[in-house]
Amino acid sequence: MSDTPVEEMNFETAMAELEKVLGQLENGNVALDESIALYERGAKLKARCETKLKEAEEKVAAITLDGDGNPNGLKPVDGL
Repeated sequence: MSDTPVEEMNFETAMAELEKVLGQLENGNVALDESIALYERGAKLKARCETKLKEAEEKVAAITLDGDGNPNGLKPVDGL
């Protein structure tokens, strides 16, 4: 596990570590106490990934086109 606080991770870093944590848990070659710590870290990493994805969704914008099909501005994605 990384020493980097989960709150400081970008999406890619958090996802990569989450995949490692899941691999260790699936492997089953860790003591119970370590499994619990891995599970807790994994839950935090999952939440971080979900937060970063939600932030990205909120930034997505649809390009609006004029009558000739040329871009003329941006509008927020519906529902966000």
